[in-house]
Amino acid sequence: MADVKNNVAKNITELRILNNMTQVELAEKLNYSDKTISKWERAESSPDISVLVELADIFGVTLDYLVRSDNIEEVVVEHKEKEAKYNRRAISYIAEGGGWIVAVFAFIITTLIINKMTFQWLYFVYALPVVLVVKLIFNSIWFNPRHNYLIISALMWSILATIHITFMYFKVDVSLIYLLGAAGQIIIVLSSFINKPKSK
Repeated sequence: MADVKNNVAKNITELRILNNMTQVELAEKLNYSDKTISKWERAESSPDISVLVELADIFGVTLDYLVRSDNIEEVVVEHKEKEAKYNRRAISYIAEGGGWIVAVFAFIITTLIINKMTFQWLYFVYALPVVLVVKLIFNSIWFNPRHNYLIISALMWSILATIHITFMYFKVDVSLIYLLGAAGQIIIVLSSFINKPKSK
């Protein structure tokens, strides 16, 4: 029983620190005093089963995790993996947003210099393929490569649309260019089946 009490004390302390929480903050969540939390962490007393369940919910672990002695490393690894995944998503979104920011900046500067709306809106058209290229790069490095086929498909159609819209600006009809897109889409779909894992 003493071992369980010590395990609970150690795990509460480490989980609280891992979640960047003070004893006071944890106490407020549980409607207890910080002195009680301190006693739990020093193994002078232990929370009852209903409080242990509440603690498990707060820290996102199972009740079994709180009473075992060999689990904190698993929680730390899982916490770091979630943190890394969140950071990678944030970096990816910031990089993608950078493409749109450059387009907005170019639009503003050009409009201020020329004082007349002519071609500036094309910056946003050109920004889309650039953003999709950035998305493709980050997805290939950090995320699910199976989604690359969708991104490549969107990239291909955005490039064709960019070419079409650019020529439209010069009053040249190149709408037949979308036939290349149809052929390219077939190739992309067929390519997606080449590396498809075989079912066991």
